[in-house]
Amino acid sequence: MKINGQYQAVIVDDVFTMDLTTQGPFYPPSELMDNDGNFVVIGKIIGGDGSIRWGAATVSSDSEVPPFGQVAPYKIVKHLTLEEVKQSQTVLHTLPLPLPCNNYPMVFAPEQVPNAPDIKRPSLPLHLAHIPDIRPEDGRKVTAPITLQQWCQAHGTMRVRIPESQTEARFDFDFSGMIPNSLYTVMALRTHNINPNNPTRPGVLGVPNVFISDEEGNAKYCATMPNPFPKGDGADRIIDVIVLWISSQMSFGGAIGHFGLGGDIHAQLKFKQSPFSEYTTKTSADEA
Repeated sequence: MKINGQYQAVIVDDVFTMDLTTQGPFYPPSELMDNDGNFVVIGKIIGGDGSIRWGAATVSSDSEVPPFGQVAPYKIVKHLTLEEVKQSQTVLHTLPLPLPCNNYPMVFAPEQVPNAPDIKRPSLPLHLAHIPDIRPEDGRKVTAPITLQQWCQAHGTMRVRIPESQTEARFDFDFSGMIPNSLYTVMALRTHNINPNNPTRPGVLGVPNVFISDEEGNAKYCATMPNPFPKGDGADRIIDVIVLWISSQMSFGGAIGHFGLGGDIHAQLKFKQSPFSEYTTKTSADEA
């Protein structure tokens, strides 16, 4: 592994398979909707008894929304089996703006769209999602409805390598079955992003942090991050990485999107459980 122009041996070299999802945090329950305005959830389902289990369901947009950091049972419209999900011809939609069932008090791109919570926009099928300044003659590449069945064909692996210096980590991704000819972004979820007392804005995994899937849905992405797994209580560690389809087909610099959480980015791959808990890094090779 190359560090500052020199090759170093690695002390971590692990490969993980990512998990299919439509969910970011618990609220909104999903970053995708169906034609009836229900959330299409693949992720952590909050049951009526308060239990939280990974599964799939359609969830009403009338569900209770507790304060950030707390949970309340989802109003389940229908539980879905794995087979139903894989066969579903449900046409996927963006969330409307302002985001329904949202309790995340965050502006995702403060320099670009500081007034994001005030913008209104309807829910639209993904293949007709709002793309700023596009004209019919500009050649939108995704023109057919995107179904839940197609969404569920996504597959991704992540390779993590940490060198002897432990000052950084390299992330390499291989993808197949993604939505073809599409722009994606990769988000780095950190500990402080979900601190209920003082949440911070989620960031990107590397800049530039976008990739484009080819016409068969294949893609690769890599990023090297400085000190992503610091030690100590209160350290702002990377705890998950999320791969998101960008319905606006735009890159946002140091932001993952203008609206997040289903407004213009939509989680497709993540991890059910953090794979990074045993890793540690530091700011310099001399750090104790």
